[in-house]
Amino acid sequence: MKQQQSTVERAVEAFRAGEPVLIHDAADREGETDLVYPAAVVTAADVARMRNDAGGLVCTALADEVADAFDLPFLASAVDHPVTGDHDLGYDDRSSFSLTVNHRDTYTGITDNDRALTISELGKAAADPEGTDFADVFRSPGHVHLLRAAPGLVADRGGHTEYAVALALAADREPAAVVCEMLDDETGEALAPEAARRYGERTGTPFVEGERLADEL
Repeated sequence: MKQQQSTVERAVEAFRAGEPVLIHDAADREGETDLVYPAAVVTAADVARMRNDAGGLVCTALADEVADAFDLPFLASAVDHPVTGDHDLGYDDRSSFSLTVNHRDTYTGITDNDRALTISELGKAAADPEGTDFADVFRSPGHVHLLRAAPGLVADRGGHTEYAVALALAADREPAAVVCEMLDDETGEALAPEAARRYGERTGTPFVEGERLADEL
């Protein structure tokens, strides 16, 4: 009898095929489920799905070594303004946010087509960071938020940024992924994990717990 795949195996297989997955971090962290795609294959239709089905902030997570190659800072350390001080978070020690960017071939940068171009080109750049002149290809400020993963990924930090990049690497993809939080229109809060699971079942999107990813990847 054929052995049933684990949720992590299904997630890795989907990511390898360029398909999205749902990742829930933890009830005692953000308590959020993100819709996650490999960055390099994102299309305008994918951005529309993130807008309509997820509703959170569309961000691109990059591996630490890729961010280093692009000289991308953490935003809180790069901005000299009082608002970046005393940045206490209830769910973590720090934020992963870096710069916001647009691809230089975009117009406003916010349309589905424009954001898809920026995200997919970020993914392609992440596959060859040393061969990419980041400032020549992208401009800032823009409409795609960049996230900088911890150097040791899930061993260092249990955020969606790290889970998404770790999943991309496990799937033999470029170390870049786009993430978007699933929100609940009725409660105004994050979509409950069980509701996210049901969405995954309806749409054929694998749902995986971050803890499982950390244990099995």
